[in-house]
Amino acid sequence: MKYCIRFLLVAFILMFVSACAKPVAKCTDPEDNPPHHYLRGMENLEKGKIDIASEKFERSLYCDEKFSPGHSGLAIVNAEKAKAQSDPKFKAVEAKRAKEHLKKADKLADSDEDKFDYLVAAIRVYTALKEKDWLDMAEDAFNDCKGLKVDERKLVYYQGAEAANYFMGLAYLDAKEFQKARDKFADVLNMKREGKWHEKADKAWKRVDKIVRAMAGITVGDVGKQIAIKDSVTRADLAALLIDELKLDKLFAGRIPVQSQIEKMKAEFTPADVLNHPFKDEILTIMKWKVRGLEPKYDETTKAYLFMPAEPVLRHEMALILEDVLIKLTGDERIATAYFGHDKSPFPDIKATAPWYNAVMNMTTRGIMEPELSGEFRSDAVVDGAEALLAIRVLRQKMNIY
Repeated sequence: MKYCIRFLLVAFILMFVSACAKPVAKCTDPEDNPPHHYLRGMENLEKGKIDIASEKFERSLYCDEKFSPGHSGLAIVNAEKAKAQSDPKFKAVEAKRAKEHLKKADKLADSDEDKFDYLVAAIRVYTALKEKDWLDMAEDAFNDCKGLKVDERKLVYYQGAEAANYFMGLAYLDAKEFQKARDKFADVLNMKREGKWHEKADKAWKRVDKIVRAMAGITVGDVGKQIAIKDSVTRADLAALLIDELKLDKLFAGRIPVQSQIEKMKAEFTPADVLNHPFKDEILTIMKWKVRGLEPKYDETTKAYLFMPAEPVLRHEMALILEDVLIKLTGDERIATAYFGHDKSPFPDIKATAPWYNAVMNMTTRGIMEPELSGEFRSDAVVDGAEALLAIRVLRQKMNIY
């Protein structure tokens, strides 16, 4: 009996000590810790490596299941997966996971720095998912960020409070609130002379500033707003801009006095690759007026003439297209040869003998298209949406088109 009591006493003591002992750490390597994995996850997220980022965030939570930033990172991962999904059911699943991780990140945040990571993640998640009232929710998260007392040295990935302004700027850009987006990117630049988000914000500010300038004094329709934020403009996009924003069909028709002649005009045929295109009508209208540079092209593979609507427009092609529009609107054929015979080009990247030299000169001397500060025209660079919209705005002003 004495031995039984002694055994039970020892067992009780061991159980008590075990209960009071700290849990055994799962991750013991110096670099195998939650902040390290979170940082690597965010860096991979920035590079578009979603799966690797997800693994890193999962590892951070394996090391510490109460690590709030790990949930913030996974919330962004799931939101990006939802954004990329075309299947509504799969999209809904990923969106639900994103919101669940956001809630956990909020609940587990035990410092202003964790709270900051959660709130910036919230802005990014709402922007990616674009559910009902998403912009209002993003603005609420941003305003909550401003109330935090953050030690920027402890922001493992974001490194500065201006990160909230940068991602709010991206949210406004996605919402096509261009003026507000420009202001937020400007705030980033004004908050610090240099920083992690300075270069990105500077690039974004220049892009949005171009959009704001393009829309100044004119009413841009839905097509224009959609195309304005594109990194590259396609042949179909440009056709739509010319018809919807410049009202090209009406302007060209106004130069033909006989109504019956206008009614007979139509595209010679409908290219197979635009039969189901959303800008089919605009493309056929452009074809009807035979705008140089936007004609169908012969495709060796199909042995047919196609419009190739998804092909990006290069800057020298844009110059040729707008020059032809200018000639048709003014009726001045001399424009087509105004700069023939030049010995030397003012642009280091274009020879005076280049087929598009005359068009480039016509566009730049009239301020319709702009060269770089270096003096280069960047003739083979793609045209972005803001640039296309700005060129059309200036052309409208030159022609007094309202």
